Amino acid sequence: MRIVIVGAGAVGSYLAERLSHEGQDVVMIESDPVRAEELQHAVTWPVVTANGASMNALQEAGVEDADLLIAVSTSDAVNVLACQAAARLGVPRRVARVEDPSLREDLHTYGIDVVIDPVAALTRELLLLVRRGGVSEAVEFAGGRISLLGGHVQPDAPLDGITLRALRQRVTGWDWIVAALVRDGETTIARGDSMVRGGDHVLLVTSGSSAQEALKLMGVEEHRAKKVFVLGGTRLAFLTAELLVRNGINTVLVDRDADRGLDLAARYDRLVVVRGDPTDPKVLQSEGIEKADVILGLSGWDEVNILGCLVGKALGVPTAVARFSRFEYVSLLAGHGIDAGVSTRLAAANEILRLVRRGHIHSVATFQDTDAEAIELQAPAGSGAIGKTLTDIGLPKSAIVGGIVRGRKAFIPHGDTKIEEGDRVIAIALPEAIPIVEKLFS
Repeated sequence: MRIVIVGAGAVGSYLAERLSHEGQDVVMIESDPVRAEELQHAVTWPVVTANGASMNALQEAGVEDADLLIAVSTSDAVNVLACQAAARLGVPRRVARVEDPSLREDLHTYGIDVVIDPVAALTRELLLLVRRGGVSEAVEFAGGRISLLGGHVQPDAPLDGITLRALRQRVTGWDWIVAALVRDGETTIARGDSMVRGGDHVLLVTSGSSAQEALKLMGVEEHRAKKVFVLGGTRLAFLTAELLVRNGINTVLVDRDADRGLDLAARYDRLVVVRGDPTDPKVLQSEGIEKADVILGLSGWDEVNILGCLVGKALGVPTAVARFSRFEYVSLLAGHGIDAGVSTRLAAANEILRLVRRGHIHSVATFQDTDAEAIELQAPAGSGAIGKTLTDIGLPKSAIVGGIVRGRKAFIPHGDTKIEEGDRVIAIALPEAIPIVEKLFS
């Protein structure tokens, strides 16, 4: 697939890297000549230096032969105009990043098929993490009937030092499955003979009420937050604070330039806005940080988010979640004060990869410290998997089916589970297995 990406910022460059790694034919357009030159020296795909809203720039990038245009620059106007021009040039599908709600009405008339807002998507992810305090990932599929949860196995937890086959023999009536293990930066899809060790980052899939039981096996205690501290004055911080208070959670927003949040605080009794340094222990203590359940570092600076979260943990906050621009921080700090990391780049990727994948795709989830991907896809009539067991359909070792939704029923499958027409399948796969999974269920 030929894909033209407008905007080589954090979101655009991450998408280009991931899609190029998968073998997609990627071309980028970046208006900043310094950024474009730096990127061209560092990557293998072409980078066109021009305004992405220009018809000439799109033609120079070969957009007439493209299957998909992704406009994710920092300018809503450029993204809208780029899609409008691409529609006139015959690009079949067009995606625009638009963050201003006032611009979203009737965008289909401008040739936009899909509108994404990574910040708004990330606020929903943060709400799930807050509701399931203690986990590093929380992703819901099929309206929450299947959940993927991530966490780090604690030393001496029931999972520490045991194979998954032996664990299943000890636990009766389990309704969960360990799907993947991340250890020393390497991801493996879990099998019966997989040995779990303390410190491993584990991704597990669960349905029903088994989540708490499965997390206890990892030594992770799930707890719902009643009070949350949000650090930062970014759009993400404000939207997250508003979503938290609307869901009945007492929230304190701390930032040097927090005056912008005073109007928000006036509308919600559960929101307190504090003007001050979000990394200053005295500022945090003055607002009762010791009674908080979660601290969210959501400023635009990794260093502020990390330091603020570490200060919060030192003052007794059980769970710390930091927004990261540099992914390498996630694996370095996991288990050392930061419980979970989030990124607008991943939020954007989850929205866009759904359009790139073959088959009837409902959702896609990616993760910060692994290239594994969770895909929710539907088995249509004519799929080669229908009527076959999971053992017989030919899944590679680098992929696993973690959950199935069949009508109103959601369950964790076994090797002898047969795929039926219309099943919604949640598969976890490494990059090399994704095309095979797509083919099996399309």
